[in-house]
Order: sequence, then C-alpha cells, then structure tokens
Amino acid sequence: MQRSPEQVPALLDGPGVDVSDTRELLLGYLEWYRETLMRKLSGLSEDQLRTPVHPLGWSPLGLVQHLGWVERRWMRWGFAAADVLAYPPGGDEAEWSVSAGTPTAEVMAAYREEVSAATSLATAANLTDKAGHGGRFQSPDQAPSLGRILFHLLQEYARHVGQLDVARELIDGETGE
Repeated sequence: MQRSPEQVPALLDGPGVDVSDTRELLLGYLEWYRETLMRKLSGLSEDQLRTPVHPLGWSPLGLVQHLGWVERRWMRWGFAAADVLAYPPGGDEAEWSVSAGTPTAEVMAAYREEVSAATSLATAANLTDKAGHGGRFQSPDQAPSLGRILFHLLQEYARHVGQLDVARELIDGETGE
C-alpha cells in the first residue's frame, strides 16, 4: 500500500538534510529538542503538568524546571562563569518539584529566560572557545569548549525528552516524535 505525502515520516528530524556544519547541527538540534519538549507538553491539563508520574517520580512541569537549571548550570555558570545560583536551595528535590503556589507560567518563563541566555551565549562564541573559570570550572585546565558543552546539553535533552515520551504515554497514552 502506498502512503500519501502526509503519511510519509520525515527522513530526519532537526536541522535540514543539507546542514552539515557542526555549529549549525549542534545549535539546530538543541533548538529542535527544546521545541520538542514544548510539543510533548502540549495538550496536558494543569493537573497533568503538575502531578508526578508514577513510577518516574517527577511531573512534566518539574522536568521543565530541571532543564532550566541544566541550561543555567552549563551555559551561564559553566561557559560564561557568571556569578549565578547554580542549584536551588533544597537540591535535587527542589529542582524537580514545583510547589503548588508557583504558577505554571512562572516556571515556563524561567525556563525560557535560561534558554534565551544560553542561546545568546552560544551564538556569540565559537565552538572552540573555552569556558570561563571561576564559575563551574575553577581553572583553565578544567574548562571545556563551547562545542563540548553544547554536545552535553544535547544529550541531556535527548535523554529527558525520551523520558517525557514515557511519561506522556503513562499520563494519557499519547505517543509520537
């Protein structure tokens, strides 16, 4: 049976098939995963966004909050060596849990702010530029290149967006790319 053009799956996700520049690929796939995160949250009710998924132990909104902290740690505190809070008071539990009094819009705005800061830093630097020292990295010999940091962020998103696939299927049966 022949498929219609709408039924044929895309050959590749992320940047276009003609993109081969390493910088464009890293930044393009990172953006694609950020957008995929938002697509996977689309259609969830406020309660579904906030309720921890059994047996995973975290809520979809908690995952967004965590990824905002990941962006901050690797780009602002890590690459830029900025004097910012790198971990929330309360550690992992606070990073993954959203209190009932915290509006969803506030969590999403904080996430978008970190993505915007990370994107600005990444687009203003070369992949070979080394991270500053004094933040996450205390000496030049500990400091990775921007390319290495972006690769790490990419794998963080790939892993967590895959986990969100599982969470979404457990929540409401939705599956997909």
